[in-house]
Amino acid sequence: MSSEGKIFPFSNPQVSLSQDDTISIGKKFAADLEMNSITGLFGNLGSGKTQFVKGVCEFFGVKSGVSSPTFTIVNEYAGFDSSGNPVVINHFDLYRLKNLIELKEIGIESYIRKNSICLIEWAQLADEYLSGQLNKINFEFGADKNERIISFFPWFNS
Repeated sequence: MSSEGKIFPFSNPQVSLSQDDTISIGKKFAADLEMNSITGLFGNLGSGKTQFVKGVCEFFGVKSGVSSPTFTIVNEYAGFDSSGNPVVINHFDLYRLKNLIELKEIGIESYIRKNSICLIEWAQLADEYLSGQLNKINFEFGADKNERIISFFPWFNS
């Protein structure tokens, strides 16, 4: 993976005032995603991570319902890029995993090495496993009940 940070095509951080805003921000982010990118989503429960993933999936035309894979650990969605080529999106929720051994046991390598886009909620273990070589997005609660602050950090693509 390259160590060069990518320039964001929008202001950073983004402020979301609703779930719809968070989905729209996810769609905007998805426009710059490249195949084999890995993105870690960091933030507390209810901070907008899954809504953001819904936006990414919407950008790629995913037709199936997008939900947090809290108990299944990973959901795989099929979509298409702007040229009509198939795109696989692997959506992880690592909240229940306790260590790197469990991360390896779910077969993380088989997901990150195939031609796909990986979006990982509760990504602390993945960040450690990949030695920080992943896109990082932080979700924080804002001043108002529905406000979220979404911060993007330079990301890496293979």
